[in-house]
Amino acid sequence: MTQKTTEAERLAVDDTYRNWKKWGPYLAERQWGTVREDYSQDGNAWEFINHDKARSNAYRWGEEGIGGFCDSREILCLAPAFWNGKDPILKERLYGLTNNQGNHGEDVKELYFHQVSSPTHSYCKYLYKYPQKKFPYTELIKKNQRSREEPEFELLDTDCFKKKAYFDCFIEYAKADVSDILMKVTIVNRGPKTAKIHVLPHLWFRNFWKHNDRHTRPTIKSLDDNCVQSRSTRNGRYYLHHEKGEQLFCENETNNQRIYHSPNEVPYVKDGINNHVVNGEATVNPEKDGSKFAVWHKLKLKAGEEKSIRIRLSKKMMEDPWTDFDAIFESRIKECEEFYDSIIKKEIPETHQAIAKSAFSGLLWTKQFYYYDVYKWLFGGPSEAEPYRPASRNFSWQHLNNRHIISMPDKWEYPWYAAWDLAFHMASFVEIDPDFAKEQLLLVLQESYMHPNGQIPAYEWNFSDVNPPVHSWAVWNVYEKDKTRTGEGDTRFLERAFQKLLINFTWWVNQKDKSGTDLFEGGFLGLDNIGVFDRNHMPEGITRMQQADATSWMAMFTLNMLRMSLELAKTNKNYEESAAKFFRHFLNIAWAMHHIGKKDISLWDDEDNFYYDVVEMSTGKTDRLKVRSLIGIIPLFAVEIMNKDLFEELKKFKIRAAEIVRTRPDLASLISNIEEANEDGNYLFSIMRGFRLEHLLIRMLDEDEFLSDYGIRSLSKYHEKHPFVFQHHGHHQIQYEPGESRSNMFGGNSNWRGPIWMPLNYMIIQSLRKYYAFYGPNYVYEFPTGSGVKMNLKQIANELSKRLIKLFEANSEGKFQYHSDDPNKLFTNDEHFKNQHLFYEFFDGDTGKGLGASHQTGWTALIANLILELDED
Repeated sequence: MTQKTTEAERLAVDDTYRNWKKWGPYLAERQWGTVREDYSQDGNAWEFINHDKARSNAYRWGEEGIGGFCDSREILCLAPAFWNGKDPILKERLYGLTNNQGNHGEDVKELYFHQVSSPTHSYCKYLYKYPQKKFPYTELIKKNQRSREEPEFELLDTDCFKKKAYFDCFIEYAKADVSDILMKVTIVNRGPKTAKIHVLPHLWFRNFWKHNDRHTRPTIKSLDDNCVQSRSTRNGRYYLHHEKGEQLFCENETNNQRIYHSPNEVPYVKDGINNHVVNGEATVNPEKDGSKFAVWHKLKLKAGEEKSIRIRLSKKMMEDPWTDFDAIFESRIKECEEFYDSIIKKEIPETHQAIAKSAFSGLLWTKQFYYYDVYKWLFGGPSEAEPYRPASRNFSWQHLNNRHIISMPDKWEYPWYAAWDLAFHMASFVEIDPDFAKEQLLLVLQESYMHPNGQIPAYEWNFSDVNPPVHSWAVWNVYEKDKTRTGEGDTRFLERAFQKLLINFTWWVNQKDKSGTDLFEGGFLGLDNIGVFDRNHMPEGITRMQQADATSWMAMFTLNMLRMSLELAKTNKNYEESAAKFFRHFLNIAWAMHHIGKKDISLWDDEDNFYYDVVEMSTGKTDRLKVRSLIGIIPLFAVEIMNKDLFEELKKFKIRAAEIVRTRPDLASLISNIEEANEDGNYLFSIMRGFRLEHLLIRMLDEDEFLSDYGIRSLSKYHEKHPFVFQHHGHHQIQYEPGESRSNMFGGNSNWRGPIWMPLNYMIIQSLRKYYAFYGPNYVYEFPTGSGVKMNLKQIANELSKRLIKLFEANSEGKFQYHSDDPNKLFTNDEHFKNQHLFYEFFDGDTGKGLGASHQTGWTALIANLILELDED
């Protein structure tokens, strides 16, 4: 038996939030500009608290920082701030453009990297690159006032990193124990000349007292020149030990005078430390106490020189906090390496190992404490005045009260959870922390998240938006992988999830199949601008749209529920009833996909051999929207392999299923032949018969259509020269756009009209592997289409994986493909840049350039899964 690593043993401890996960990198990277902090009268969240106001405004719902740490309730926060002596403000938070300022929506304009983290955050490392020149805040705003046709103006397009005049700021944490946190900030001068930098590690309380009169304001006070004590009714006492530096104190209270032109409630407000350091103002408390503290270090570094600042935060006051400091770091670094060595096989190429480790670490760094009580946000808490909200966002979600550590898509661009993002995150988390993966999947199914009607909340801008129903896929995926790892299935987790997913399934049936025909709608379904028009707001005269993707997602949902029912029926025969129900649902959906409207029109087009959405007009006419997009590929995902032994064990289900097929052979005729097992005794459950699978693959694997050098495009390249036009109450057109969106649909910060998206590529590859498990090595297809080269489905899945992995490999010029447009070749030639990975939200369908959110290790962390699963073959 393989011996557990030290980190694995920590993960095995019950209630890890009271143990090794009590502290972690749970601070947001942007709290300003969020819905939670929006108390405006017009619902303009981006402007109510913008970046400029953030240093002066005490937040209601959360905190932010650069490479920050906090406890799991975000009572006490720890993060550094920097100042190069030239900027007008301290660098306390990451800067970026709002949705209105960016030519492709909101966008962070900083250089930072989540370098490594162990799953319990016993060791973490973060790199922030800070220019020695004045940070170009104004230039970034002005030069991004450009058309959507042009690329974004980035920080590296300015002069501030020329001649390598910047500091590398490494922020590291190591835990000596559950509540003994070591922090080390190492500054390296990468520039050619001696340069000065101010480093200010901060300790502060989230403002939980202003809105809850049960709590008094906590205090941080000086005990001596190298130690301060924090004290609150929420977490007792902590002691922060530091070496030298000047102690600065103020309160985490809003500077009303600056923001609202009204008197301040306390003399030393939130921006007091900033104003004292930058402007020399008397805005820090000479009595040396407050709810916000910093220790001010002034460093002067020669070219290439580095210096470290050490901090130790502990529940105990220590006589000598430094003797074991370096040894603890060494131990935690070694344990972190041992953990990843146990997860990532040595046979994998070293460059691929580094990609996987970086992806997992970024995923771990993007956990965040998320607090949002919609009822209190709408109407105020017990000791708060009721906010004025003429346009009450999320009014029907008053039950929603979230206060947990949650996996975020990107803690700057998307510092709020998104339902389908989170499901994909867990497909990666199960590889490193299965218990966290299960916890998160169950979390959003709780009564304080899921709507009483069964809907899973989408995201805070509009919880009622509809994301694809991938939660069941994630639950089954996590269950299977965990069972393979341990040898025993966690049926308690599976049953808990299944019961809640039943409610969610019912919501879909009642709300998105209102005609009761097993054809589903859902609007944009997370694919933003993939339609020829906004599928949330259809042109006048269209009464409904039968969506190929929504219906296929539901077929997959049904298969997932069927498979879960059969697994649970092994120990509880009552679940055979559920299995029979979902089997019938699956057949009904498959039948309905080919019998729409009075003319029995099908979502499958026999002429094009592809799936399309179908619109129904008020006149009764039906019409296919012949857009070749991922919408037509999603039917691939409704596939499951089941062995005959399962049916022999569950005889009641076998009889019920046979009866359904016998009495309604017309239903079974439209799906894969579920009555014939292959030589291994496996049955194929799929809405695609062999003929349709073959023809869909011909199109999907065509380099003139979907197949790119770097994965599967979201829209066929065919539409580059052949735009699809729909004339109905206006001109609606969709054309292949491989890069950033030229449309402002859904904010314009994502594009599904050509780019490559990791999560759906991952599902394509997973599906192909399942088809291979049934058809075996003898069924071969051309890859690429027209090449004459024949491969089986397993080989095709591997080749697609390799194309996606190529995004993260160095190309012939020595730079990562996703940085293929790096004009200054920093990521090619600068040794301090070239091995730093970013995980973009999506990738250019032609060049592989990284686009959208730059730290979306949420679902782009699936690249690690592809590396591990490729190795398994």
